[in-house]
Amino acid sequence: MADHRLQRLNIKTPCYLVERQLVEANCRLLASVQERTGAKVLLATKAFSMFSLFPLIRQYLHGTCASGLNEARLGREEFGREVHTFSPAYREEEFAEIVRLSDHIVFNSWSQWQKYGPQALAAGLKCGLRINPEYSEVEVALYDPCAPGSRMGIRAADLVGKDLSGISGLHFHVMCEQGADTLGRVLEHVEARFGHLLTRMEWFNFGGGHHITKPGYDVELLCRLIEKFRDKYQLQIFLEPGEAIALNTGFLIAEVLDIVENGLQIAILDTSAEAHMPDVLAMPYRPQVIGGGESGEFAHTYRLAGNTCLAGDVVGDYSFPEPLKPGDRLVFTDMAHYTMVKNTTFNGINLPSIAIYDSETGQLEMVREFGYQDFKGRLS
Repeated sequence: MADHRLQRLNIKTPCYLVERQLVEANCRLLASVQERTGAKVLLATKAFSMFSLFPLIRQYLHGTCASGLNEARLGREEFGREVHTFSPAYREEEFAEIVRLSDHIVFNSWSQWQKYGPQALAAGLKCGLRINPEYSEVEVALYDPCAPGSRMGIRAADLVGKDLSGISGLHFHVMCEQGADTLGRVLEHVEARFGHLLTRMEWFNFGGGHHITKPGYDVELLCRLIEKFRDKYQLQIFLEPGEAIALNTGFLIAEVLDIVENGLQIAILDTSAEAHMPDVLAMPYRPQVIGGGESGEFAHTYRLAGNTCLAGDVVGDYSFPEPLKPGDRLVFTDMAHYTMVKNTTFNGINLPSIAIYDSETGQLEMVREFGYQDFKGRLS
């Protein structure tokens, strides 16, 4: 549905809009990997926690993976299949509840395993360790879990001489928006450092960061890699994509509030890069705008800016065939993942509403709207 119809929808802005059929198409592709390889795919709720779509997603995927108590509870209550939980460190007062909600639990350090492992085993959970293969190809330091000094995972040298009784699986997560070729190289390093331990395991979790639903992704290679480790070590393989479920399924619809000039034309929008699409500034990256192009590509170029007091609250410079004016609507693409889960009410700006569009029926469902109480409720 990535066309100008989105700009004409009768909907209050700003609004995150997710198209049901696009989510289902991604899930079908992921389900085909499961069917071919026997791997189990879990939704990483840290990337996409839009639980109004969980009834659709759970028809295809085996469960969710959580980063702590709240995500584990959401997965158990709203998704209702397997829940796998990992946290860099668990809180003592929360751990019993995490155990109650989870099926698998992964420990980030040997000390955490020693402290909490007996309790998890006594409850019948499958327990694993997060490993650090000391190799990744992530170029942005903010997202690199294998960077020098990283707190994520246990190095092979730190497991020498350790008794792994009770540990039934290993988990790594060293990728970010990357392809199966990267996974292949990562697995070479994982096997070189930890292969001697895999023969003693029941399951192996390849983590997230797999761009499986991105056009051009080598699904055939992914399946071969899964099958290789499945057969060589007799393992149940898990994948934990988050972005791949929601990739290219969502939009952020915004409205132009004003046009100002300061050496260039600046369009102030009713949305915010800082508050509503924070990865634009953190990654950084440039989202696409339907009908817009690169600076200078079309006749009229504008800097698209947010409506907060942060001077750098800028999405980027875009050009359009016709001049923009207050009241015009702009549609940013690929806005389902790492937006709703990371947005804020900074500066008192309202959170965008959340809607689902069904392209088969033309039905638009407004799932949630936000206002003053949502802003005030986070404060004291």
